[in-house]
Amino acid sequence: MKIQEEVKKVVKQAIAKIAKHGKIKQILWVGAGGSFGGFYAANYFLQQEAKNIFTAMYTSGEFIYAAPKNLDQNTLVVLCSMRGTKETIAASQIAQNAGATTISLYVEKSALLDYSDYQIKYESLALDESRIERVNSSIGLCIAMNVLNEVEGYDNYAAAMAAFADLDPIYRRAVEYTTPLAKKWAELNKKQRTIYVIASGPAYGAAYIFSICNLEEMLQLNSPTIHSYEYFNGPFEVTDKRKSIFQLLATGKTRPEDERALRFEQRFAGEKLYVLDGKEIGLDDLPEEIAPYFNHSIFSSILNNVYMRELSYTTHESYLTRRYMWKEEYK
Repeated sequence: MKIQEEVKKVVKQAIAKIAKHGKIKQILWVGAGGSFGGFYAANYFLQQEAKNIFTAMYTSGEFIYAAPKNLDQNTLVVLCSMRGTKETIAASQIAQNAGATTISLYVEKSALLDYSDYQIKYESLALDESRIERVNSSIGLCIAMNVLNEVEGYDNYAAAMAAFADLDPIYRRAVEYTTPLAKKWAELNKKQRTIYVIASGPAYGAAYIFSICNLEEMLQLNSPTIHSYEYFNGPFEVTDKRKSIFQLLATGKTRPEDERALRFEQRFAGEKLYVLDGKEIGLDDLPEEIAPYFNHSIFSSILNNVYMRELSYTTHESYLTRRYMWKEEYK
């Protein structure tokens, strides 16, 4: 079954369950680390397209301690955890206890499924054989698009669903295109201990994951994530020719923010300024009205599987190494 069809079936069931208590009023996206950041595309889409459905993202820990007061039977909570992070499991219990309907995304079965009304299995972004339309961020986006279409209608629904079939081919071509570029970038940054990642709009979530999951967690480098507009409200003061800056140029409405940041960086940064442009990695192959919403799926996949890996190879530091994760207690 195509992922679009699987998601459509689950969403219809979830909406029907909620309809017993009235209309759906909000969708809350809950996860930890990359599972949290992976929901950025879905959340961004609904912020842009929904008229009456509220949307928000919560880390699993924050949801446990500070779930919103309006969490109730008219809420859909979508959770994600590859192997069953304990806080995400607890968050799902809280959602169900409040009467909310829950959908969980998972790779390996865990106790999370015991507290989920519906489940969708996804494929790990980190595996080369995984198809991009089946990774967590793509499925989250597909859920958001289907909910909107069921509840309010979405004019570009057919084109968006068709686009999921194009994601993997776009990604494979982008890997081939960016690999030699990433090798040069990695060689230039092999002794760099801090890499600033800057983005906005539909690409910001991919920048966030690149910083916290790829550079900080996997390679133990310092990596602040900076919004392209907020760059001018403080962070641009540290820009100089010694700094390593990784600028994402998104496709879509907020691209002028990225281009403004890049113009300044080109004046004051040095040879370690690097630009990854969505237009160069295939996002312009999709229809203009839907392309921005797929920025995250393509950017995040390339950043994890090409740029992070090449930097790992160049520094001779395995990206499987951890200092604390799975080794020390962090209750």
